[in-house]
Amino acid sequence: QLQASGGGLVQPGGSLRLSCQTSGLTFSRYHVGWFRQAPGKEREFVAALRSGQRTYFEESVKGRFSISTDNAKTTVYLQMNSLKPEDTAVYYCAVRNGLRVGYEYSVPGTYDHWGQGTLVTVSS
Repeated sequence: QLQASGGGLVQPGGSLRLSCQTSGLTFSRYHVGWFRQAPGKEREFVAALRSGQRTYFEESVKGRFSISTDNAKTTVYLQMNSLKPEDTAVYYCAVRNGLRVGYEYSVPGTYDHWGQGTLVTVSS
């Protein structure tokens, strides 16, 4: 089971840290993706962590967002800095078993399990 949390209201230029917590998974054996969906738009890729090591970011968040894990690798964090109004969306985390072949980190359908989203609102 996945649980995303940490969303809220923040002013432009501010920061938030989202958490994706699981029960029973260690992220070193899984790929983790962060996606977001703004009102009236399709779900889009934000960032991914491959087997707890390699990271990928959507172009518009590069240099502003980062991914990390806790020492036990049961929680993945999405640190979001310099937030912009266009970052406003519901953010979701998802996982895929790292042993499966054919991982496409930016494709929602490549993930096996999704958590409930957490709303991020960037507004003054």
